[in-house]
Amino acid sequence: MTERPRPRADAVDAIIDQWAAVRPDLDTAGMEVFGRIFRLSRAMGDRMEKAYAPFGISRGEFDVLATLRRAGEPYTLSPRQLSATLMLTTGGMTGRLDKLEAAGLLRRSPDPHDRRGLRVTLTDKGLRLIDEAVGAGLAAQTQALSGLDAARTGELAGLLRELLAEASESPGAPA
Repeated sequence: MTERPRPRADAVDAIIDQWAAVRPDLDTAGMEVFGRIFRLSRAMGDRMEKAYAPFGISRGEFDVLATLRRAGEPYTLSPRQLSATLMLTTGGMTGRLDKLEAAGLLRRSPDPHDRRGLRVTLTDKGLRLIDEAVGAGLAAQTQALSGLDAARTGELAGLLRELLAEASESPGAPA
């Protein structure tokens, strides 16, 4: 097995080196991991915005449409279900729904089982758009992972799954 060359130093390495110079007593292992996760999240968020821009939607709007699409036919959920899945306030959800409805990508209708409730449904136009946009987003993600082979990508996904589970179950972690 050949050793992989060490990637070049990044901005997080510079920060770690600075802390080591002024506070050598600190254990910065967590900062090395989470500093990179935060920076990666920001960089990928920007890439995803660019991937969805040709479709006239933002990442947040993509999330709404994708959640409806993943729900399966008839691609309908309540605003409360959408809010819970996307971890959004009802106010934040309303703004997204307003914009997507105005664009003809979804429609809101009365809930036949709850006269105070609403149902949100993908339109045919919304279904076509989300099916194209998800492909564009996955292509951007695949390109970002192109430096890793399938085994390393799987290993990374597994490590992140473990880390997320641990962080979610730790005392004081948000539910």
